[in-house]
Amino acid sequence: MEERQRIALVTGAEGGIGKAVVSLFLDKGWRVIGVDRRSSKEKLPDDYFAVEGDISEPEQIESIFKQAENVTNVLDAVINNAAIQVSKSILDTTAEEWDLTMASNLRSVFLGVKLAHPFMVTAGGGAIVNVSSVHAIATSANISAYAASKGGLLALTRAMAIEFAQNEIRVNAVLPGAVDTPMLRNSMKRGLFGDSTINSRIDNLASKTVNGRVGAPREIANAIYFLADNDQSSFMTGQALVVDGGATARLSTE
Repeated sequence: MEERQRIALVTGAEGGIGKAVVSLFLDKGWRVIGVDRRSSKEKLPDDYFAVEGDISEPEQIESIFKQAENVTNVLDAVINNAAIQVSKSILDTTAEEWDLTMASNLRSVFLGVKLAHPFMVTAGGGAIVNVSSVHAIATSANISAYAASKGGLLALTRAMAIEFAQNEIRVNAVLPGAVDTPMLRNSMKRGLFGDSTINSRIDNLASKTVNGRVGAPREIANAIYFLADNDQSSFMTGQALVVDGGATARLSTE
């Protein structure tokens, strides 16, 4: 009997890490449903189905999964990657910015996995990979809302792993460090890192890692794929996989 083609849903599919994830899953022979607020400007492969939607809005999350039903009734993997970042001090962050960050980065996962769950049960199980951040375990100034949302996502990952194990659904989190994406470069523009050029700011950031560089989106995608692929990570659930070039391994006093 021919093996069924595996299907993944990826949010934030037009972002730096999201594009790398979509590309890798397609290369591995999966079908991919890519979700983003922006429409793709590139020619779409036959195995890729693009869905426009804002995951910060509950009604749009429901619409996303209704559109997914036009493509499939099963999902083997769900990659919760979409996120926003507010780079402001706690005192300068507004309630609206805080709420939007939580709605985009944390509530969207809570609502999305409830809608994805029946698809994964029909598939006989699968994997959920939540893209958290090193800010869930070690953070810095002027990023409180983002750090809080990613810390909450890590706790939610553990809770989902416990509750969904009965359905053969594994749930893990990837915690990327500094990765060369549009989000990172935009954060470098916000006047929080001195007056040097963006590239020199990134070089300074790279010097803080053990590897001496920032990560590439494909490197995070590889970690995500490892957790999504049941052949490679079948005995992992409820875990946090840190992919940060060793940044959190080094003492700040070193």
